[in-house]
Amino acid sequence: MPHTLVPAAWMTAHPTKRVMSVLQSRGAEARFVGGCVRNTILNRPIKDIDIATTAMPEQVIELLIKNQIRAIPTGLEHGTITAVIEQQPFEITTLRRDIQTDGRHAVVKFTDNWQQDAERRDFTMNALFADMQGTIYDYVDGYDDALTGNVRFIGDAETRIKEDALRILRFYRFFALYGVGKANESARTACQKAAPALSSLARERVQQEILSLFEANEPSDAIEIMRDDEILIYCMPEAEDFDHLNNLLAIEALLAPHWPLFILPNAALRLSALLPKCPRKISTVAVRLKFSKSLHNRLLALIDTTRSAPAQYGLEKCLYEIGSESTRDLLLLNWAKCGLPSNHEMLLSTATNWQKPTFPLTGQDVLDTGTPSGQMVGTILKRVEDWWVQEDFQPDRVKCLAKLHAIISHT
Repeated sequence: MPHTLVPAAWMTAHPTKRVMSVLQSRGAEARFVGGCVRNTILNRPIKDIDIATTAMPEQVIELLIKNQIRAIPTGLEHGTITAVIEQQPFEITTLRRDIQTDGRHAVVKFTDNWQQDAERRDFTMNALFADMQGTIYDYVDGYDDALTGNVRFIGDAETRIKEDALRILRFYRFFALYGVGKANESARTACQKAAPALSSLARERVQQEILSLFEANEPSDAIEIMRDDEILIYCMPEAEDFDHLNNLLAIEALLAPHWPLFILPNAALRLSALLPKCPRKISTVAVRLKFSKSLHNRLLALIDTTRSAPAQYGLEKCLYEIGSESTRDLLLLNWAKCGLPSNHEMLLSTATNWQKPTFPLTGQDVLDTGTPSGQMVGTILKRVEDWWVQEDFQPDRVKCLAKLHAIISHT
């Protein structure tokens, strides 16, 4: 007897019903596939709604346009069109099978065979289909794997990895997200064997998988076996401080239930714990993996030894200079090195509820003293502001003006 999904809100929503009705209006079949099916089985939130169909890509576009549904040819050569209804996107892909792969790209041929389409996917739990009535179609025994947390490649693991080497990183990420117990040994062996192929992948693809892994709720076991399997040396060889990372993750797990809106999975924070506390090496990683400028700068800020112990540096001073989020991260990194202090609740409460005070002076106040416009205005204003911060933000405008005139008189 086939398994069935309990109808979820996303399945019965008007946009979903409409797109499925349109796709099947001329006799083609359409089924939900992948993460939305897997996560609904596991009673987890879904991110995207993917649909597989026997309709050819040109027919999908024709049907969508005819029914006044926005159609975006996001990956036409691979049979993928994105439909948008009431701001809800649906990624629709024609059933396909691989006819040529090189570890990075695939040449596909469209088919009407659901089994063939299932067998070209990566993991068994990702190859589950479901129709509008909730009937689940499982061609690769993925249903039980999803329930038991067995992240398993479809068919021969080495073959699946040769089709796309990124599946190595995806294996560890999916183990972090869905794995239970010990990781699949045959999958690990295949990943170890093929790991050198990671160096040939587009850096953007590797970056996306690394960041997604580090944003998982509980990535410690997955990162640990990546180290044991010598995977990281091919994509992030600088990774070294596993003790710091494990301590950080333990503190996050301890505090998150009490601070659910403040202690959240944070890739930058976790990477800064694992990587060397060396700006040059951080920059090497950032360039290799094409990190965004903001992530690069955030990593550099988090290893800045000037503020590495916010409570000693001056918590409110730290909050004023770098903000609540960065101060929280520095607190957590410090505690992962030195242990959780007895007053951690008070420190977190202060950081959470911090309201940044307004410095009483502006550049105009400096100009009003007769100082010529230019770089000197900012320099003088910064000296007054630094004094104001050192005085715990207490001096009012009158006292700040007096300090301004005192500085100018000695300049």
